[in-house]
Formats: sequence, C-alpha cells, structure tokens
Amino acid sequence: MKIPLKPRDLSDLLETIPQRSHAHRLWEIIKIPIGPAPGGKYLHWDHVFHRDPPADLTPEEWWLAIKLARNHLYQELPFEDRDGNAFKYALPEGILRQLHLVDRKASGTIGASEKVTSPEGRNTYLLRSLVEEAITSSQLEGAATTRNDAKEMLRLGRKPRDRGEQMIYNNYRAMRSIRDQNNGPLTPEFILELQRILTENAIDDPTAAGRFRRPDENVEVYDEEGQLLHTPPKATELPNRIQRLCDFANESTETTFTHPVVRAIVLHFLLGYDHPFVDGNGRTARALFYWSMKRSEYWLCEYLSISRILRKAPAQYARSFLYTETDDNDVTYFIEYQLRVILRAIDELHAYLDRKALQLKETEILLRKRLSVWRKINHRQIAVLNHAVKHPHFQYTFESHKGSNHIAYQTARTDLLELVKLGFLDQVKRGRKLVFVAPPDLRQRIETATE
Repeated sequence: MKIPLKPRDLSDLLETIPQRSHAHRLWEIIKIPIGPAPGGKYLHWDHVFHRDPPADLTPEEWWLAIKLARNHLYQELPFEDRDGNAFKYALPEGILRQLHLVDRKASGTIGASEKVTSPEGRNTYLLRSLVEEAITSSQLEGAATTRNDAKEMLRLGRKPRDRGEQMIYNNYRAMRSIRDQNNGPLTPEFILELQRILTENAIDDPTAAGRFRRPDENVEVYDEEGQLLHTPPKATELPNRIQRLCDFANESTETTFTHPVVRAIVLHFLLGYDHPFVDGNGRTARALFYWSMKRSEYWLCEYLSISRILRKAPAQYARSFLYTETDDNDVTYFIEYQLRVILRAIDELHAYLDRKALQLKETEILLRKRLSVWRKINHRQIAVLNHAVKHPHFQYTFESHKGSNHIAYQTARTDLLELVKLGFLDQVKRGRKLVFVAPPDLRQRIETATE
C-alpha cells in the first residue's frame, strides 16, 4: 500500500509565501471561497498535491487555504496519539448532510421497512445480518472459509472445522452478545470479554485471549508487502487509554455535544489506533461500533453489515486510518469514510429487502391460488418454499430451520413436518437424522395442491 504524502504544517506553509508580499498574498488566499471540503470532498494533501489548484494558487497555497478553513471547525477529542498530540475532527456541510441521512434512515420509524419491523420478519432478517457481519468481518481479518460453508455451519449449528470457521463462529457469538445485552455502560471488562469471545480457539497464543497485550509483545500493523503502517501506543498506557475510551463511550466526561454516530465511529477508530490486543483488534473495533449504535437507538444498524462494504475495498478502509495519522490526527477522514459505508450498507439492505419481497410475492401468488393450503402455512414455511423452488434437492433439517429463524426446536419440527404432510417437501433418513429435501417438481406440486 502506498503511504499517503504527509502534508506540511501551517507554519511551514506560511513560510512558502514570499516575505515581501506576505500579508497581501495571505489576504488574497483567505479571500478565495475555498472552504474545508472543496467540491464537497474532504481532501487529503495526497489528493490536493495531484490536482490543479483553483485561481492562481500553488498546491501549497491551496492546501493552506483548506487548512485555515478547517481550523475554524475543529473540535478536540479527549484522546492523544502516542506522542501526546490531541485527536480532532471537523463537521463540514457534507458530513452534516451524511449524519442527517443516517439519523433519518437508521433511527426512529421514518422510512422503516415493514419487512424488518414486522414480528414475522424481524428474526429472519436479524439473523441474516448477524451471519453476514460474522462472515465478512472475519474474512477482513484473513478467514478463508467460503460464504456457503460458513452459512451451512451457522445454519446447522455444527462445530467449526478449522480456524477460519472458528473466527466466523466467534464473531457470530460476539455480535449476538452485543445485540442481546441491555444498554448498560461500556467497561474495560466488557471489551476484554468481547475480544476473548472473538479470538477463542482462533489465536496462536491462547493465553492472549481476553487480555491486553503485554510490554514484551511487539504489536505493529503491516500491509501485505511487509510495509509498516502503524505503531500503536505502549502497552503500559493501555489501561488508562481504554478507561478513557469507556468514559467517552458512556458520555461521562463530556463538556460539548458529540453526535452519537460520530461517537460510534470514533470508538471504532480509537480501538483500532490503540490496538490493545495481540489479535482481534479490527473485529473488536467494529463490534464496539455496533454496540454504540445500538445503545444510541439506531435500530436499523442491527440489520446492517458494514464489514460487507469494507471488504469490497479494504485499501480504502486502511487509508482512512492513514489519512488521519498523517494529517494532524484529523479523524474527519475516518468519519467521512465510515458514514459513506453506513449509508451504502443501508441502501444495500433496502435493495435486498426489495428483492426478497418480490421473490416471496411470486411464491405467495402460487400458494394463494390454493386458499385451503394458504391458510395452513405460516411466513417461515413460505420462506422455505420460496427457497426450495429455486434450489431443487436442497436439504433442510430441524436444526437448520431452527437456526435460520431463531425459533424453538419444536416449532421448527412442526413447520417442516407439516410441509411434508402437504407434499411440498420429501422426507428421507440419513442415519438417525431426518432430512427434508426440496423436490425438483415443487412448483408443479404447489400448482396442483389440494386440501
């Protein structure tokens, strides 16, 4: 990965202006209406340097104008880097617009999808998001398990067969623990427990699960080519830094308002920056983001997978960290990128729900033609039939149906046996286990079904 160019600081930039006309030239630069985000984009020096500056400015003068505009917006965070310099962020107009969209789309009831909010759909779609986030968050950290194998493992409830599957299983457990817990305060103990769950049986040193890294453990971040990207703070500082992170998460040391979404993103960034563990830092950081969004009642985020978006462009994810580190600890780069990720995840969720609703409608139309049959089946069974029509010979079990819908074993048993009774699934025995198979002529069976 190419390390972004480190910009010169303000004092150096001011020295580039000729001394004879220093005040006059500086005034000319300030008068140009550039703003903190030219063209609506929060540009890093790495981008500014390679673009044509406006008016008659040099790249350095353009950057100076941008930084002067940003200085009026900066808000300091109660955290410092490893050298004692404060982190900060700005909220220019474009980011305020993004925050407004997240507020509107991910909290309250405005624009809520009936498929998500209905009692019938909630467990199905919540489970789908849990599985998706568990898979892609683990794949971001190197799990090589295929999506189909991972889904089968979680659907059937079988034990993981290798480290990749173990990572995914652990991530699934961690996400469930976050979504099932109450909205109590964040504590260092909870963070340690979260990391323990995420790394259990999936780490080279089993003793490193559930504890912070020690001073003798050299933890640094490298890219795939072996280039050093980040050196975190010293291990001896971690207890104090993590406690301050918890205080920030719990809003217990605030003197100014921090937008809840900004807070969640900053928690994600800070845990990634501190890298407090030997392993599992990225997964724990993303899990904390979900914890914070849930605590602030952004309910739709329960159904999103941000890791699915991050995995499509992992270099951009890493670069948003690097932009912050190379430009005066300006976390705005990370905030802006993560807001784009959240909004894209929301759009993908709605697109998925629309596709699913259309598919279910096709199956429902077939079934409604047989009213006597239609009255006997529930939404879970309709979902099974919809899947079975498109996947001939697919096999279902009581365990897989139970896991897919987050229901009791007896409920899963009743659902599948009734579909056999109606002639929509074939029942076979594999050893001691009953297996239910999607018949290749299922559509015809539905069309000719009788009471």
